[in-house]
Amino acid sequence: MCQLFAAYVRKTARLRDKADLLVREINMYADTETPNLKSGLKHFANQLSQVQDYRQAEVERLEAKVIEPLKGYGAVLKVKREDLKMTQSARDREAKQMRQLERMRQRNPSDRQIISQAESELQRATMDATRTTRQLEETIDEFEKQKICDIKKVLGEFVTVEMAFHAKALEVYTNAYQHIQNVDEEGDLEVFRSMLHPPDTLSRLDIVQANTTRRSLNQTGSSLGRSGSLQAQTSRQLQQDDDDDDDDDDDDDDDDLEEVTDEED
Repeated sequence: MCQLFAAYVRKTARLRDKADLLVREINMYADTETPNLKSGLKHFANQLSQVQDYRQAEVERLEAKVIEPLKGYGAVLKVKREDLKMTQSARDREAKQMRQLERMRQRNPSDRQIISQAESELQRATMDATRTTRQLEETIDEFEKQKICDIKKVLGEFVTVEMAFHAKALEVYTNAYQHIQNVDEEGDLEVFRSMLHPPDTLSRLDIVQANTTRRSLNQTGSSLGRSGSLQAQTSRQLQQDDDDDDDDDDDDDDDDLEEVTDEED
């Protein structure tokens, strides 16, 4: 029974290890999914990981409260087997002395000294066998009583540990179920469809708006360029007219000076 319980605990530990791998795989897969499903899978993996924490506690408690007490019975049974051997040896000696006494009575029925000695040895062997048998019975009775109490305790601890684990696991699994059921399928389908079919109308509208803005900017730049050229030309024309006026004024001044000179002569 101890070996089977130990195998049960080892299987539970291996189940915990496999579940840890499953948690890691679910987390990796969640990173590739749409937002709502990703969130649901992440929460599901967290809940499953929490179950494995409870499973680890289950393994440790089973080892301490079930396996160790049962392993202690190995030494106890060894001692009880030695007691049983001693009792069996005492009984064998008693039976041997009884057979010797019967042979002496048959061979030398008149030899009272030998027969009396054999009877004394048989009596000692019988007393020794009776004593060891009584001690063995007491030991066996005590062992049986302790064994029943220990089996009740060990199996009770086993059930208590398992119930505690499954109660916690049921609570966590309920939360995990709710998280995965609350995934918004329609929302994820919208995201998935938008990735498969991008909004072409909006894209074309954006392109048209961009082209319109570019043409407007080009036209504005051209208008500003022409306006700047016109202003430059106007400035140059005005400057030229001012220069011509200055030249005319200089010619008039020269003519007046010549007239005054002629009059003085």
